[in-house]
Amino acid sequence: MGKNAAHAAIAAEDRLDFKKILPVFVIVLIDLLGLTIIIPLMPLYAASFGAGALTIGSLGAAYPIMQFVGAPLLGRLSDRYGRKPVLLISQLGTFIGFIVLGFSNALWLLFLARIVDGLSGANVSTAQAVITDSTTEKNRTQGLGLMGAAFGLGFVVGPIIAFLSLTLSGNDYRVPAFVAAGFSALSILLTWFWLEETLPVEQRGKAVASKAPLSLGAMFQALRRPEIGLLLALIFAQQIAFGGFEQLLALFTLNRMGLNASGNAVIFVFVGVLVVAVQGGFIGPFIRRLGARLLIYIGLATLAVGLVLTAFTPHQPMPSYSREKLAQELSASGEFRTHENPTTQHLKIELPPDTNNGWLGLGWILAAMIPVSIGGGILQPSINSLITKRIRRDEVGGILGISAAFLSGANAVAPLLGGAIFQTLGSTAPFLLGGLLMAALLLLSLYLIRPGQEQAASNNLAQSI
Repeated sequence: MGKNAAHAAIAAEDRLDFKKILPVFVIVLIDLLGLTIIIPLMPLYAASFGAGALTIGSLGAAYPIMQFVGAPLLGRLSDRYGRKPVLLISQLGTFIGFIVLGFSNALWLLFLARIVDGLSGANVSTAQAVITDSTTEKNRTQGLGLMGAAFGLGFVVGPIIAFLSLTLSGNDYRVPAFVAAGFSALSILLTWFWLEETLPVEQRGKAVASKAPLSLGAMFQALRRPEIGLLLALIFAQQIAFGGFEQLLALFTLNRMGLNASGNAVIFVFVGVLVVAVQGGFIGPFIRRLGARLLIYIGLATLAVGLVLTAFTPHQPMPSYSREKLAQELSASGEFRTHENPTTQHLKIELPPDTNNGWLGLGWILAAMIPVSIGGGILQPSINSLITKRIRRDEVGGILGISAAFLSGANAVAPLLGGAIFQTLGSTAPFLLGGLLMAALLLLSLYLIRPGQEQAASNNLAQSI
């Protein structure tokens, strides 16, 4: 009976405490709603000011470049001063960025809005630190996976809200920006009144007291750490492929199938539903049965398959497609703008002809989205979970900040690199090369991430404390 009681107590400790996780889950979800409302609109918003493809790519890179600078610093500050104040600062920056976006009447203000939001963009890394503070090694991946589910829900609901607000406002791009600001303000209030600080005062500052301020040198130093260096490199490399996929998908479907914003919204919603299912429901049982290492293998394999399938999507628009109507839609600059530059003037994306219409193209890409979503949904929480199991508790915020910085760096490189490949080698090349990169990373990981390595590292850390 005593042994059964002990086993029951251990099982209870291994279960995720949803009461602790719920506040940060809701806060991250609402915060992400603001972001996901804006993401599908930014290329069109910039195009309404006459921006060309290169400028739109630069705008897409502005946020992650600034986040690359700001997130690691704010992550370290959360280790020193606590999670809640840093989260509030980052949310305030996001709110200001959306307000600037809504009042923009020139292209440079769009850049300013994304720069302000990016510099304060420690929302994700700080929320990861909150979850790490509130979980154990046994249930940490499930906790981080739930935050990934918030991303998935955001990508389901956000585009729907964006297009509803556009429809009701007559395609006034300012309205979604102000709606996003409203969600950001709500997340600030929830953080202030609902979220409890998870880093005790006595644990603050230990990891940074004897360390120099974060720099590129510190990031390269983290890469040289044998227990986490490969994982940090892996999270950067996989995001080059997946981030490029996210940034180029709309242009790809426009070129292959003539999908407009509404058609792409369907695909984003479909992907979001799959990510929610993977990260919110399946990753917990998977991590307990298979472990983070095997999940990384599975994530790389499925993402590789999905990207290659996407690359070979047939050139076939839907039966209702009209090239003339789509060209008119893309050329409409919107009555609320004073300039007269058509949005298609500099995009140089060839639209499919009004021939060979059918359902094969849409069906193919929806099928390809299944392995892409599974791989993308598995990889980040699994890699970050393995990272947190190989470091000390008092440096979790800083290392997750560095991890977020590598993600931001990849997100900055991906649209520029992917756009250049798309333009010079064609629409197939970015996705095919991304799939081949994932396959190469899988082989490398099978060789270098050895079975049981994370458990050995965990035992060594336990003995040293």
